Amino acid sequence: MVTLELDRVEARYGRKTIYHSATVPPISGGTLTALVGPNAAGKSTLFRRIAGQLGGGGRVIFGGADLSDLRYMPQDTGMNAALTVYESIILALKQGQGGWSLRVAELKAVQSVLTRLQIADLAGRQLAELSGGQRQLVSMAQTLVSRPKVLLMDEPTSALDLFRQHEVIDALRDYVAETGAVAILALHDLNQVMRTCTTTIAVAGGQVVASGPTLEVLTPSLIRQLYGVDARVEACSRGCPMMIVDGAAA
Repeated sequence: MVTLELDRVEARYGRKTIYHSATVPPISGGTLTALVGPNAAGKSTLFRRIAGQLGGGGRVIFGGADLSDLRYMPQDTGMNAALTVYESIILALKQGQGGWSLRVAELKAVQSVLTRLQIADLAGRQLAELSGGQRQLVSMAQTLVSRPKVLLMDEPTSALDLFRQHEVIDALRDYVAETGAVAILALHDLNQVMRTCTTTIAVAGGQVVASGPTLEVLTPSLIRQLYGVDARVEACSRGCPMMIVDGAAA
């Protein structure tokens, strides 16, 4: 089983330190972990630090994996290349391998990820022709095709309709259950987090303010602290937890 731990991690842009001593106990693979917080809380910055794109003190500790096993899917996919969807996924798979010949197993991997995300019908389309939601699905395919052990996904469902959101989250849950991978998803929909993520990390102002089992983290008091709203967490008619916002905090 793969694990990921943050030990007094800092993140710096030049001389400016954004995170100070961010600590998160070991996160076990096999289930989804949410990263939540208000806009500009530092979610993308923390992802970039974990991915080795930013410097800073402290340690990012991988158990059963290393930095080469990590894939980071940012919010901005930047798909402007004159490639088909299929070609772009092959490119993602072969990146850093030093050669472009394709083995049968690699072709199967590309087909498998297209099928997993139910976008095989897009394989021959040019990237420039795709909608925002379709681009997000292709970016996810590029991220998953090499079967990484650690996944960082920045708002992976933001451009998707409700059906596709449900479909993609199910596909990601199946993937981590099969592989034991650690997957951390930056999400804004707290009801989606409560339904689908076993563990949650909450950040604000460049600090990790809470981490642990999702329903222990996402309490009304923490939601008020993070988002400035009064909210209740109650069970729906099927017994699933849900957040109800009553209004802005006084």
